Amino acid sequence: MRDQGLVLVLGVVLAVALLPAPAVADRLTVLEENDSLYFHTDKHYTQGLRIDDLSPALASGDAWDRLFDVVAAHSPIFAAPPTERRYALFLGQSVFTPENLTRKPPDPHDRPYAGWLYGGASLLQDSGRSLENLELDLGVVGPAAFGKQVQNDWHQFIGIAQARGWSRQLQNEPGAVLAYERFWRVPLVGDGTRGVDVVPQLGAVVGNVFTYGEAGALLRIGGDLGADYGPSRVRPALDGTDYFDDANAADGLDGYFYLGAQGRVVGRNIFLDGNSFRASPSVPKKTLVADLEGGMALYWSAAVKLDLSVVLRTDEFAGQRTPDAIGTASVAFAW
Repeated sequence: MRDQGLVLVLGVVLAVALLPAPAVADRLTVLEENDSLYFHTDKHYTQGLRIDDLSPALASGDAWDRLFDVVAAHSPIFAAPPTERRYALFLGQSVFTPENLTRKPPDPHDRPYAGWLYGGASLLQDSGRSLENLELDLGVVGPAAFGKQVQNDWHQFIGIAQARGWSRQLQNEPGAVLAYERFWRVPLVGDGTRGVDVVPQLGAVVGNVFTYGEAGALLRIGGDLGADYGPSRVRPALDGTDYFDDANAADGLDGYFYLGAQGRVVGRNIFLDGNSFRASPSVPKKTLVADLEGGMALYWSAAVKLDLSVVLRTDEFAGQRTPDAIGTASVAFAW
């Protein structure tokens, strides 16, 4: 089962990589989310790493552009006339643990141990003041996701105690997530490039890993507001995307501050509900979950961007003692 999970993830990455890409520069983003990034905690959603490759603007009629047209012809998605189309390829891993890492077996009333290793692709269409994101994630939950190895090898490297309860983690299960989100840029002060704007967002996510509906908004103050629709994040989160329009980024140092909130109505979260078809640890999840996020995005010209933020997340399961605080940091650069 472990080998099958690895083959699944590698197969997804290989399949999307074989599609033709433009010859000009791509944009690479490395995103790290960790509860100990700015805080001295190690619990619940404890680690998220995602590496994304955003294509340049697509030429009309190339293979990826035709894929947008196929989706538009068979659904209401991508119906608005596009200003620009891009795609993103990504590979990520998320790690989840209970609060007490010394217990063996772990506390049955706390979040189970679990790992999620995945890859996939996003189709991103900008229509001027709005952005659509259609995303497919495929991967594996369980020992094949290497959550135990990543956490305990890192703990050994930095000289702290290892987590002892990984023998009771969720079982191997292939995972699939399909997401659609839409974002709008609404200028409040300024010309839409510099000043103040708000980015409302709506979306829906379905799959055996996550199923939820989401609504939120991001308030931004500063410059380069026309270059993106907010910072990228690891799902589930106050959504951002990998989208970036280098034509609307300043040549020198610039950026903006942001504050946002999102609410989610959760139908399924495998990392709380447990495996779909096998007995596994689980806890009663909460249906309503909210995120509050604050941070800043800094640009060193259009070539390099740095995002730093802090996320406060309400309780996700019954019996959770305190809300979670998650630190995020990402760097993006053209290559």
